[in-house]
Amino acid sequence: MGKKLEFFYDCSSPWTYLAFTKIKDVARRHRAELVWKPILVGGVFNAVNPSVYESRTNPVKPKARYYAKDLQDWAAFYGIKIGNPTVFPVNSVKAMRGAFVALEHGKISPYSRRVFESYWGEDRDISRDEVMRDIVRAVGLDEGEFFEKINSPEYKARLRANTEDLIERGGFGSPTIFVDGAMFFGNDRLPLVEWELSK
Repeated sequence: MGKKLEFFYDCSSPWTYLAFTKIKDVARRHRAELVWKPILVGGVFNAVNPSVYESRTNPVKPKARYYAKDLQDWAAFYGIKIGNPTVFPVNSVKAMRGAFVALEHGKISPYSRRVFESYWGEDRDISRDEVMRDIVRAVGLDEGEFFEKINSPEYKARLRANTEDLIERGGFGSPTIFVDGAMFFGNDRLPLVEWELSK
């Protein structure tokens, strides 16, 4: 087994969706151990990066226009659809607690992909139980088990622990990737992640 590749992520981020589509291939190419780390990015922003909220309230217009173009360029480059969800930002807590259930059943990748596609590609509000039910059914998870677990103290604590771990290690957003402890932030740092893995 090669190096450890930790992927801290929240499905409410479009840039994370981009990185998600490539992270398994990156790990496979470098024989790295891919460790999925679901987080709640709002908790990270609240703790260490409140400037995100300020930039949403009072955006720099030329930068915002370029941001929108840049996101669509990346989406076209990767061959995925990223729209403008009606509900943004979205409360992703159910989806991200549910990632632990998917992980237990070996379905973390198809589950996460379906969450990303539902929200960013199909404009479905992933904070709603009926939307999550469709996702759970689509990837073959047990609906009763899923909702029981995501509402339990244990799964709430797991998501909180990952979020706090990222903050303690210097993270400030999603996606954050660690290669044997070296931190990289954002989809556009994947070439540097590969460089680190190849050392």
